[in-house]
Amino acid sequence: MKFERLLRFCGGLLIAAFVLGTFSQAYAQKTLRGVALVIGNSTYQHIKQLPNPENDSRAIETLFRSLGFDTSVSVDHDTERLKRDLDRFAEDAQGADVAILYYSGHGIEAGGENYIVPVDADLSSLDDASRKLIAISRQVARIQATVPLTIVMLDACRDSPFPPDTKVRPTPEAAPVAIGGQGLSETRGAQALVPLDPSKPKDESVGTVIAFAAAPGKAALDGPAGATSPYSTAVLKHLSALSGQEFGTVMRMVAEEVYLRTNGRQRPWVNENLTRLLYFGKTPLEPSGDEGDILKERRQLLLTIADLPDAARTQVEATAASRNVPMDAVYGMLKALGANTPKDPAELDKLLRSQAERIKTILAERDTLTNPDPEIQRLTDLSRHAILEGALSTAIRLNEAAKTRLKSLTASLDETEANLKQRRTEAAQVYAASADAYALNFDYRNAAQDYANAFEQLQRWDPRAALQYKLMQAQSLMNFGDYSGDNDALSQAIDVSRQAITLAPRETAPDDWSVLQENLANALLLLGEREGDTKKLEEAADVHRTVLQFVSREDKPVDWAGAQINLGNVLGAIGLRESGTQHLLEAVTAFKAGAEVMTREKDADTWALVQNNLGGTLIELGSRNGDAAILEQAVAALRYALEQRTRQRGPLLWAESEGNLANALVELGRREPVNTRLEEAAVAYRAALDELTHERFPQPWAQLQNGLANALAALGEREADPARLEQAVVGYQAALEEITRAKAPLQWASMMNNMGSALLHLGERDNGTARIRQALDAFRAALEARSRQQVPLDWAGTQANVGRALSDIGLREGDRVSLARAVIAFNDSLEVVTSDNKPLDWAAIENNLGIALSTLGQQDNDTTRLVSAVSAFQMALTVRTRALVPLLWAETQTNLASALELIGERTGDLKRFDEAIAAYQAALEERTRERSPLEWAQTQYNLGNTLLALGQTTNDPVRLVQAAETYRLVLTAITRENVPFYWAQTQYNIGNALQVSGVTTDNLDLLQQAAAAYRAALEVWDTANAPNKWAQSQYYLGTDLWQVGVRIQSVPVLTEARQAIAAIKDFYAGTGQSAGDEQLSQVLAQIDASIAQLGGQTP
Repeated sequence: MKFERLLRFCGGLLIAAFVLGTFSQAYAQKTLRGVALVIGNSTYQHIKQLPNPENDSRAIETLFRSLGFDTSVSVDHDTERLKRDLDRFAEDAQGADVAILYYSGHGIEAGGENYIVPVDADLSSLDDASRKLIAISRQVARIQATVPLTIVMLDACRDSPFPPDTKVRPTPEAAPVAIGGQGLSETRGAQALVPLDPSKPKDESVGTVIAFAAAPGKAALDGPAGATSPYSTAVLKHLSALSGQEFGTVMRMVAEEVYLRTNGRQRPWVNENLTRLLYFGKTPLEPSGDEGDILKERRQLLLTIADLPDAARTQVEATAASRNVPMDAVYGMLKALGANTPKDPAELDKLLRSQAERIKTILAERDTLTNPDPEIQRLTDLSRHAILEGALSTAIRLNEAAKTRLKSLTASLDETEANLKQRRTEAAQVYAASADAYALNFDYRNAAQDYANAFEQLQRWDPRAALQYKLMQAQSLMNFGDYSGDNDALSQAIDVSRQAITLAPRETAPDDWSVLQENLANALLLLGEREGDTKKLEEAADVHRTVLQFVSREDKPVDWAGAQINLGNVLGAIGLRESGTQHLLEAVTAFKAGAEVMTREKDADTWALVQNNLGGTLIELGSRNGDAAILEQAVAALRYALEQRTRQRGPLLWAESEGNLANALVELGRREPVNTRLEEAAVAYRAALDELTHERFPQPWAQLQNGLANALAALGEREADPARLEQAVVGYQAALEEITRAKAPLQWASMMNNMGSALLHLGERDNGTARIRQALDAFRAALEARSRQQVPLDWAGTQANVGRALSDIGLREGDRVSLARAVIAFNDSLEVVTSDNKPLDWAAIENNLGIALSTLGQQDNDTTRLVSAVSAFQMALTVRTRALVPLLWAETQTNLASALELIGERTGDLKRFDEAIAAYQAALEERTRERSPLEWAQTQYNLGNTLLALGQTTNDPVRLVQAAETYRLVLTAITRENVPFYWAQTQYNIGNALQVSGVTTDNLDLLQQAAAAYRAALEVWDTANAPNKWAQSQYYLGTDLWQVGVRIQSVPVLTEARQAIAAIKDFYAGTGQSAGDEQLSQVLAQIDASIAQLGGQTP
């Protein structure tokens, strides 16, 4: 619950005294008066009886009397007597400074009003509720009218005692209203408290507090018969904390005490409209000594719980329920973690579950332990009680006291041989108890030392018990190394595990041997992953395999399944670091084997964990193989996990699996021609980010940001949408603020690589190379953190991206050096990436290698390079099939066609032209205008180029007109405003095609259309922005108009033709260029001759 204002009770005043924070000094010093009426209704005559309200009322009345209130109690009174009790209370309250009304019994809500149900009420009472029941709002108003401060406490939120769908009429004439299904309502009693009397002086009208035993609309529990209700028990326990604590704080303690005692089924709720701070005075004596310390620490724990978000509560509740341990102790562990709470929800869940198992073991052991020394027994029992109360710091102090007591007793251990074993056992138990408390408080270093001490005490006297302490020492060292990042501790855990194994030979202690082997393997996995040491990972896998040789599925199915799951985790870790897929496939087999035993029916949480890990492994496997079927299996496994890991049951683990599902959808979406999966992935990432926030879980948040950016980048690339790509870059940059190279170098390198890809796609849509160079810098930075030896496939992927960036720079800037370096980068990558280990990536690299070779061949006039490019494209198409990846198939078909066209131009081989045209037309079957308009336009443009080149080579006017028509299709998809240079180039190409065709066929209309196209291009190109393009267009416009002018015998047209050529000559002269001057002069002379033949004059 959350209070808008603070209330506080404090000690040191007179009987029933209370002080309000803004009272005048004179008023604060006067003796104040408080009255209390406590009502308890148990023995109902016509409806379900309640066992505890009578007990509640008498205990609470005693409490208020001890606080100095004038009290009265009303137990099991019928309607008329209860009304008289309330009337007398209202009269007694006149002149009082504070009045408290406490009710325990049946209560209902209807129509926004809360009613007390008297013991003589029956079904007919509901037809005249205002007379036969007690309306709480009326009682509040009566007390408010005469008392500055009113406090109402309602332990009446039990299930409705009346049949379902029963209606209530406030009066016989009123319309019926339904009874609330459970609990009382916040209406009137909570949100619409009767306003303060405005006629009272400000210092006298203090306000009202209404406290409910359960949240609005929720049922409260009655508790075991013969006791007091959970709410009354909590009030009795914590109202003594009023000394020095504000009232709101105490009520939060009460609320969380009820929450813990009911295993989360009931949470009290408070509403108030106080105008100033409230302090209470006289309080009962509190427990002192060790018991008092436990109570004080518990109260601090309750306040910590009150501030926790619902997601954290849900996780603790699930952990406690799954391990059948008290929530109190689990919350105590969470409080002990403080700022060191793992940010990864999976790590936090693993930590809480392992600690919960430790609690379960500790409590079971303590139940059987006895100690002949009374003081040690007392301290041990109190330590157990402190753990149950979540008071871990006090438990540690009590164990330290037991150790101090032990030291005073062990001075003569060597002199008392007869009692030596008993004393050594006692000593080991004290050290173990201390270690348990340290471990629960997440102080694993001290826990490991005390377990080692316990082992030393007992190793000569009880080897089996001593072995358990050695095991716990290794476990504590592993936990310390895992959560603190201390690799030395992990190395020690490995050494201690090896020592322990020597004490438990498989032949004599098979169970202990298998447990110790599994622990050794887990420590090797942790250290191997952290250091990138594949040898340690392989040793861990061998250890698990050894265990599986001696633990059969038939004899010990749970142990066998656990070993299979652990083996799967290790094999998956190895698989991520190798170029093949053998270990990934073995990991899948191991997970599936474990899931056959740990079924959903047998252990739903473990089953969901296996499905989650299986899904992650299948994503990696499907991504490498380019196998959509495997990726679909990953999606299925993760959806299975999410059936158990619901957002309601455990939002953090749900978010983890939701993020993994999104990863799988991105991989599938990249392979499909539609955006459905990618859009679904983006939605899933954003949903997961709502739970794994940056503030609470920075590293998982960053990983989800990276995933979301991947989805946005894929969508932006496909849709040619710069906005999506910019969003992706922003997402990567945000993630990289958290995932630094120092913290996690391999993850950092992966994100740098991804950001480089997004920047590259943005650069490919710009005119310059600035973005492409930014991408190149990102790729090179990634390569500094990922080596070929450590992560060969990741290294190769980034090398390929370096090649892409260099290739784009070489293409844009005509830079042969960059293109040559691109070819080297692609070939280096292909030494690692093969058609077997990563077929789709291999095909992409072959495709990009072909682009670089084709560009180099074009620049160098080297047909050999072009032939090599064709070979690379054809290799790519063996994997990039139309059935598997239709859009990528179309991309490579386009690239192949371009190379074939260049070969045809160089060699005059008409077959190459025909092959190029067929490849472009095939690509257009997938690159449709509806699906990807810009790629469709680009492919049409390239097809037009090929038709133009073929027409010019063969002097075929039909091909030339086809080229012009193809270019005109391009102009239906692009505009001068959006891509002016591209639009102008297309107009220029139309002019070329029509001019050659018009001259060849002597077609005046085609020549005039050509002139119009040249003029359109010159609307964009000028001597400032594209001098060479401008000059070419001017030249061909001039020669075309010359042909038109001669055919129509027009001096004005010939004059315009002359002006076009003369403008070029003048421009070159003005810039000091002389290249082509002679040719221009010859053309001008020919045009002048044509003008003269028509009788015209020339300059």
